[in-house]
Amino acid sequence: MKKLKTVFNQVKSLNGAEAPDMLSLLWQLICYSPKMPVRLQQQQLLEEAKLFTLEVEDSHFSKSTLKFNGFIWGDGKRKIMITHGWGSKAADFAELITALKKIDNTQVIAFDAPGNGSSEGELSNLMLFAKAAEAVITTFGAPDVVIGHSLGAMANAIAIKETGIKPALLVSIAPLINLKENFIASLNAADVAQGLQDKFFTDFEALFDMKASEFTLHNLYPTHAITRHWLAYDPEDKIAPFAFLASFLTAHPEIETKVYEGRGHERIIKDDLVIADLVSLIG
Repeated sequence: MKKLKTVFNQVKSLNGAEAPDMLSLLWQLICYSPKMPVRLQQQQLLEEAKLFTLEVEDSHFSKSTLKFNGFIWGDGKRKIMITHGWGSKAADFAELITALKKIDNTQVIAFDAPGNGSSEGELSNLMLFAKAAEAVITTFGAPDVVIGHSLGAMANAIAIKETGIKPALLVSIAPLINLKENFIASLNAADVAQGLQDKFFTDFEALFDMKASEFTLHNLYPTHAITRHWLAYDPEDKIAPFAFLASFLTAHPEIETKVYEGRGHERIIKDDLVIADLVSLIG
């Protein structure tokens, strides 16, 4: 978290002016994922897990193979895969994982995406999240239940498309809908001038060979692979604004939704009622 604050303050102190390394700073502002230490309760849960390490190719930033770490609880036949959000890690689902472990005949699989938690990588992005989810699916088999929070929900959509799996249940918690708008919000918060923002997005699109505006859940959603989709959200979520979600839900009226007011973007995955509803849904 300290590094991200330093980069943010560096950019903001320029008051919209351009600096020699400005684009590099903007890439760090957008693609450096803050890392928070593991709490005691989380560490105890991780110590109960079977550990694994897989690899993905980072073709955009490090141009190398990155190792990422994962965790498995239980050996039941019903597989549950959890994909965390930006600036998060598998251990942040400790309360949910503890509850899911109690469901009969289940196996819970979670991982730290590259550039997040305990895994390798300096900068991260949606495609690395998705590649990690794909690697987990390919290695351990198709999960019956796929859970994603925030950016993890977008990553799951890509992974489902790429692997061709058809999970019995997809769960999205406070999903991001429009990635470019999240980038713009971060750039605006740091007082980045419009001209510099335009340069960043030109650079972004050259690197990923895809317009930033195309990284939306509308565009990525694997409609025909979804048997049942349950979505939880807080209408006052500042990170995943409801205006974007409302448009997505209008396009997909088949998605089951539940509102959890006052939970916010990060705390929603730890909320007792959300966890109880998920256990009831999955169990």
